[in-house]
Amino acid sequence: MRVGLLTEGGYPYATGKARLWCDRLVRGLTQHEFEIYALSRSERQESAGWVELPPQVDRVRTAPLWGTDEEWRPGGATARAAGRAYGRRERRGFAGHMGELAAAVCGAEDGAQGQADRFAAGLYGLAELARGRGGLPVALRSEAAVRALETACRAPGALRGAQGVKLSDLLTVSEVLERALRPLSLDWYGEGDQGLGGVDLCHATSGGAAALPGLLAKRFFGVPLLVTEYGVRLREYYLGSATAPLTVPVRALIASFQRQLTAEVYGRASLVTPGNTHARRWQERCGAPREKVRTVHPGMDAGRFAAVGEESGGTSAGRQAGFPAAGEGEDEPTLVWVGRIEPAKDLIALLHAFARIRTAVPRARLRIVGAPGRGAEAETYAAHCRVLAAQLFPDEARDARSVGDCPVSFEEPGSPEVPEVTDAYASATVVLSSSVVEGFPVSLVEAMFCGRATVSTDVGAVCEVIGGTGLVVPPRNPRALADACVALLRDPRRRARLGAAARARALELFTVEQNVAAFRGIYLELMSHSPVRREEDGGHGAPQPFTRPAEAHVPGRWAAAGRVPLPRWAAPGTLPAGERDTAARPGAAAARPDAAGALCGASHGAGAQSGRYAADTPYDGAPAETGRHGKAES
Repeated sequence: MRVGLLTEGGYPYATGKARLWCDRLVRGLTQHEFEIYALSRSERQESAGWVELPPQVDRVRTAPLWGTDEEWRPGGATARAAGRAYGRRERRGFAGHMGELAAAVCGAEDGAQGQADRFAAGLYGLAELARGRGGLPVALRSEAAVRALETACRAPGALRGAQGVKLSDLLTVSEVLERALRPLSLDWYGEGDQGLGGVDLCHATSGGAAALPGLLAKRFFGVPLLVTEYGVRLREYYLGSATAPLTVPVRALIASFQRQLTAEVYGRASLVTPGNTHARRWQERCGAPREKVRTVHPGMDAGRFAAVGEESGGTSAGRQAGFPAAGEGEDEPTLVWVGRIEPAKDLIALLHAFARIRTAVPRARLRIVGAPGRGAEAETYAAHCRVLAAQLFPDEARDARSVGDCPVSFEEPGSPEVPEVTDAYASATVVLSSSVVEGFPVSLVEAMFCGRATVSTDVGAVCEVIGGTGLVVPPRNPRALADACVALLRDPRRRARLGAAARARALELFTVEQNVAAFRGIYLELMSHSPVRREEDGGHGAPQPFTRPAEAHVPGRWAAAGRVPLPRWAAPGTLPAGERDTAARPGAAAARPDAAGALCGASHGAGAQSGRYAADTPYDGAPAETGRHGKAES
């Protein structure tokens, strides 16, 4: 099947979110072909280049969400965005569509459903205009767009925060909308092999701008849309806008637009796959129908932590790797914290908790492993934590001849003290997490792969990830954090039991293999309910589950000539010029007989088939005439 992977600020760029997950997904699903449609967030991201792409990636098309419209228009996929000047009819159409969108964003009188309908009407109307005439970026920054926003803000029932809007606020909002709606103007929506009209499935990695091309592909061509969010895009916007230098009306209008767009994406998607229950609750509150939501835990590379995990039980493999078994080194127990040093991680509370731990366990040490987050605020916070640690824990010496040192150390991965993050986990007696805001706790999963007992705060998806394999305490409570750590430090057997249970849970739920297997099944399930009609055979054939159906390259008697006439575009040696023959590519030649049976059942509209395809049951229902292993005649 051909999959259009839609990304924003991530894959295939070397920097950005969801990069590793997307790369592992594409490399794991070798039987499918991928086309990547990527939106970049900054010039710096584009200058960093791409990661090495696997052979199943056929095409990569990119477009920026940064820069002015003049910088964005020239060349490549965005060349058609400029278009030509709108005539009277186009200007009238734009005013109507923009008025609908602005009324929904500013708050309509029709209630939630009326707002959603007006937003959809305005959004898809602008998309049709951009597809036919181009020029949408210029129009969205025009006086007509500003007037539409102003009229909607002054109308009865408008958002309370937008009622005092000024001209400068409207100009800022129109600029934000122009950038957010740039995907509507791209030339990604061709049919056949020219764009998203030729893929079997659109898979968006977030519910924001990345999903816009998927919405248009679904509307124009009926392509099903799958949305995967391991960090809810709307939640990220709320957290980021709280500190952004925006006025109240601008913040209210942009938040309303993002909320309406998110609800539209969730409502139109065939399936929404959050990474955890915490994200699922956000999605359902933002409009995702409960029956469309299915949790798929993110996959992580367990191989990096195999040696440390095996030593947690004192195995021979772990000892050969040079790691001590769990429980060794009890004279100087070590607490380890791994992550990005920023205010959301609440290291201040962690340091105060460690002061209480030192009272109960005087020989305990704390290793804080991580680099400061981005921005001046994170740098200042990291410096403040170092100063607080020096004040709370002055240098100590064991005796009169020893040199004193601080029991709290700040280290960065890759430094001589921590060449690899696995070295930090290997030295840990207990692994800590003190966050007040958290999505999916990656450091806790890594600790679980290493077989370490954990103490963490109850935020985000922590309870779902930990299950019953670690201790969870309320956030912003140094006393509770300290008491839980002391309880584990004084009970080696309990630590060992929790560590072993944590490793078993992580290997069952959070590996790359389980993630890839889940999406392999989801892809086939969506295709079984969304057959695509091909036009190359004149439009007279039955709907096919894939744009390149299995009978084009899967050997078997059921595809023999005379039993099921092959269309011209599926016959051997008749592929159009420039189209790659899937059967000729290494690794893509043979599909399983049971997969072929599922395809045949889906093409007849019977849904996904649960059993293997019966070789003595022909594709068209006629009696069998050849043996099970008869060769296909072309």
